[in-house]
Amino acid sequence: MSETTTSSKSSDTQAGNYFVANYPPFSFWGEDDIPCIDALLNSPTPGDKIPLGLYMHIPFCRKRCHFCYFRVYTDKNSSEIRRYLDAAMQELETYSKKPYLQDRKPKFVYFGGGTPSYLSAQQLASLTERMQALIPWDEAEEVTFECEPGTLNENKLRAIRDMGITRLSLGIENFDDHILEINGRAHRSGEIHRAYEYARSINFPQINIDLISGMVEETPENWQDCVAKTIELAPDCVTIYQMEVPYNTTIYKRMKEEGKLTAPVADWNTKREWVNYAFDQLEQAGYTVTSAYTAVKDPDNTKFVYRDQLWSGADLLSTGVASFGHLGGIHYQNLAHIEQYIEIVESGKLPFNRALMTTDEERFLREFILQMKIGQVRPSYFQNKFNEDLNTRFNSQFKDLQERNFLERDNDEIRLTRDGLLQVDALLHAFFLPQHVTSRYT
Repeated sequence: MSETTTSSKSSDTQAGNYFVANYPPFSFWGEDDIPCIDALLNSPTPGDKIPLGLYMHIPFCRKRCHFCYFRVYTDKNSSEIRRYLDAAMQELETYSKKPYLQDRKPKFVYFGGGTPSYLSAQQLASLTERMQALIPWDEAEEVTFECEPGTLNENKLRAIRDMGITRLSLGIENFDDHILEINGRAHRSGEIHRAYEYARSINFPQINIDLISGMVEETPENWQDCVAKTIELAPDCVTIYQMEVPYNTTIYKRMKEEGKLTAPVADWNTKREWVNYAFDQLEQAGYTVTSAYTAVKDPDNTKFVYRDQLWSGADLLSTGVASFGHLGGIHYQNLAHIEQYIEIVESGKLPFNRALMTTDEERFLREFILQMKIGQVRPSYFQNKFNEDLNTRFNSQFKDLQERNFLERDNDEIRLTRDGLLQVDALLHAFFLPQHVTSRYT
């Protein structure tokens, strides 16, 4: 097991976002920069100079997990879902006519949620056909689709495969029915195995399994069993998250009602030890750890194009309620409530909620901070792209991390040790600009 220098008290899991998903933090985005997006969209296309990705948010679920902080809905009927999908297509159509996006084809596509697999096979076929008519993705290197195992059957999986999905991501989280139930997951263990066997039988190019360490009432024995069952299934990729408790979750609401500061989940030291155990077991089974969260069976052929392109400055055209995008150095998020989102789109407008025009320095820091989560960065990349010398700019931060045995460096590689990788999100704030150091990430 790994050792950290974190004290027991500070290791407690408290409310808030731990995972660093972007930079600058979302809490610094606002309404003032929304006009910048309109100006960008009406500017000339960059063509192939900047890779383009496409994200579609499907906000529907069978049940809301107690740890979920995304914008999801569990009470929508078929007509309401149809109206939402129509609005999403209208939003995409508006984008498709903008000069900035002309003649650009996505290099990667991502269907996220919520639960994209909540939709019926017919709805999925219609959705992707309409999307392709507006912005074709026949040149995409990767098309990812998130699934909840209990929403899958053989017919729907075949429909998903026919959509051109290359990376199927199964949100398993845990294999134990009690743990799944007490954390608010809709699926059960029998549905996991049935869905996985179906998916394997129709030859998806890549199957990913999501796990979460430190869930409510999870034990060391349960975690070891989850890791063993994952290795037995032998997915192409395993993604492991450490349980956090953002403010807009059921768990936090319960904490607030009971006046508790510590969440009823494993502390950070325990979660890191469990992820380290999983990585060790996966490596013994032939996997390679490729980031703070992922291990892959065949790193030469199993890529995560969405992550790698996005963390290297690609544009992300993001559609749907509450979705986050990034175009030409401008961050944006759509309106967060479904009715408001639909009404604005139906009125012929794009549904922006907040945005941030980043500076050159912030764009450099964003790529550096996100790429650190892979576990290694090359100074030559940042010197060539941003004219920034990492070893000069961050010498004091690197020295501190080296002294704490979290980092190693040589001529053209800065590497996190395993201990550093396991807590990288907590270390990244040392590289934030002073004005962005805050306790509130979202």
